Order: sequence, then C-alpha cells, then structure tokens
Amino acid sequence: MRDDDSATALNREALRLDIAALRADTPGCRQVIHFNNAGCGLLAAPVRDAMVGHLNLEARIGGYEASAAKAAEVRAFYTEIAALINTTPDNIAFAGSATHAYANALSSIPFEADDVILTTRDDFVSQQIAFLSLRKRFGVRVVHAPNTPEGGVDVPAMAALMRTHRPRLVSATHVPTNSGLVSPIAEIGRHCRELDLLYLVDACQSVGQFVIDVAEIGCDLLTATCRKFLRGPRGSGFLYVSDRVLRAGYEPLFIDMHGARWTAPDRYEPVGTAARFEEWEFPYATVLGSAAATRYARRVGIEAIERRTPELAARLRAGLARIPGVRVLDRGPRLAALVTFDVAGWQPQPFKAALDARRVNSALSFREFAQFDFGDKNVEWCLRLSPHYYNTEEEVDHVTAAVTELAARGRR
Repeated sequence: MRDDDSATALNREALRLDIAALRADTPGCRQVIHFNNAGCGLLAAPVRDAMVGHLNLEARIGGYEASAAKAAEVRAFYTEIAALINTTPDNIAFAGSATHAYANALSSIPFEADDVILTTRDDFVSQQIAFLSLRKRFGVRVVHAPNTPEGGVDVPAMAALMRTHRPRLVSATHVPTNSGLVSPIAEIGRHCRELDLLYLVDACQSVGQFVIDVAEIGCDLLTATCRKFLRGPRGSGFLYVSDRVLRAGYEPLFIDMHGARWTAPDRYEPVGTAARFEEWEFPYATVLGSAAATRYARRVGIEAIERRTPELAARLRAGLARIPGVRVLDRGPRLAALVTFDVAGWQPQPFKAALDARRVNSALSFREFAQFDFGDKNVEWCLRLSPHYYNTEEEVDHVTAAVTELAARGRR
C-alpha cells in the first residue's frame, strides 16, 4: 500500500471509529503518546470506573458481600469473553495472567518421557522456558518447526513434523511479543484437527487487536491477557478450554475447591466447565474491569480495530525504515501492531529514557526474550513501539520525528 493510500484508509477508519470520542474516554491520551499497548493498553474510563466502584463497594459493605451483590456483573466477564472469541461462557476460565493460564493448561497434560512438544521458533519466552522445564522434569522432547525465509513458521514443514512425531502437544504463538509477526494459527490448527492432535495457542498479543474465532482456529486451548490490546487491568487474563478437552477429563495439576467437589474422603470430581481451571479466590474488581474492557472493545468493533491498528503500525514502520541508522526488524507475510527496530550508536536504556523524556511510551526487548529470533537477526536488543486504534496519525509522525532526531545524535 502506498503512503497516500494508507493515509486515506486511516482517515476513513478514523471517521468510522470517532477517534476524538475514543480519546476522550482515555485519560492517558492527555498525558503521553502511548505506544506501549503490547505491554499495557491505556485504560478507558469505563474500565477504571468499574474497578474503582467495586473497591468502594467492598469498603462500604465487605468483600464477600460485594462479590455477592455483583454476581451478575461478574458472570458477564464470561459472557463478554465468550462473545469476543466465538465460544460459550462455560468454555472460559479467568486467570491472573496469560502465563498463569498457559501454565495451568500445561499442567493438565499428563506428559511422559519421550512425549514430543512441537512448537515454533517464535513462541513466547515463558513458554519456551516451560517446555525446557518439562523436558528436565519429565524427559519430554521439544521440537521446533523451522521458519520460512521471509519469516514465520513453515506450516508444511510443521505438518510433516506432526506426522513424523505425533506430538503430545502442538503449540503456537499468534503474535510473538518481540516482533510484529502474525503466525498462521488457523492453518496450523487445520493440520492438528486432521491428525487429532492437542493444540494450544497463545493469543496474548492478538486478543483485542484482531478478530479471534476459536472455531476457525481449531485450537483445544487458548490463552490471553486482558491488559494489552484489550485495554483491561493488569493481573487479568483467561483460558479457553474446548468441549473436547473438558469431555476428555483434562484438569490442572493443583485443582482446588472451586474447580472440583470433594465427594468422599478419598475422591473428588472436577466441575464440568472450564471453571475447573480457576481457583476459589478472585480479584473481583479486576474481573469487573476486564468485563468492562471487553464490552468496550466489542462496542468499538473488533473488525474496525483490526483494520486501523495494523495500518497505524504500517505507517510507523514505513517512517522508521527511512531513517539512517535505524533497522526495522519485523519480518513475515502479515504484520501486527508491534513495531521493532534497533538504532546504531545507542545503548538500550538510554535510548528508551530519551523517548520517555519526550513523553513517548515504549518497551525494550532483549535477546534473552527471543533467543531464536534475535539470534537470526543478529541483535542483542530492540525497541518496541505498539500503537492502537485510539492513537493518531499525528502521534505516529511525532514519534517518527523523535526517533529521527535521536538516531542522528547516535550517528554523531
């Protein structure tokens, strides 16, 4: 897409979304240029109000009593998330984070020595560490599918590995945290269904940015956070559990009184829904804030968000690519709203601090977060910028100008 075409498309989307109203709902827009939505999206006022209102209610009448009074609103979390990803409320479990959800999912799989976990070279760092931990404890084998020359997993090669190894688990990350790559998770899912393989997807960076349909993806388990592109509070996430997994009796290793019933001194029965992956104690204000954030995103329109947000990133990526001394690192046939680059002549913390001083929020990523990807790209660190639908073209251009100024200083 040419720059003028891109600008026209962004202007049309801005008219549909009423960017001014969305920014008015977002108090942080008056303070900073927030290009760290891949870390935490800025809270919208309805999300903040839902959380503060519940904390005030707890202070007035007590924590147990407040959760009972808000039981219908708490149930709405499951309804909203289910509508967001095309499933039912019974298939959703609240989690304190995407990593917590992912660990619970892994703990439900009865791994044995020589079981194969088939994954990609772009799975999230915590997952790669978890796989290595399972290898150390249970003797599983971890197999990484190769990438294509243009970036992203080679799906035919991964399918061949599925047929060769018959893995106990297939894992893929939709959008890795360290680059703008969008992985073809539905294509992978089709092969998993054909071979009847268990399939776990990390959608941490894509929920709230892209339309997510678990039926289309064909996954058995899917994890996500609420704090990133969904613009929910920190300390919130969810796990999707398919009917197939529930019927097969999968349950977390440390199931508790919320997820199971103690039916006799020596027996228990897990509940029939994804609630078996939850614990009894809940951060109710956070759950209500997450419900409000999901409701807000659905009201804005995920289809419209999916069009606008990556186009803002494309405008930013194109601007950065023209700056001497800046190398844009994102590779792949489809790119998300995570823009990563390195800058000659700068060390990571001083560069980020210089952007902080200009009231531009960003994030750093290091080789230890992405051993395969950064090894292939021969970088030790990068800066990540991640705009979202409520950001503006003017902010994109302002950030590009700031990086241009700093890159020139680095060359000197």
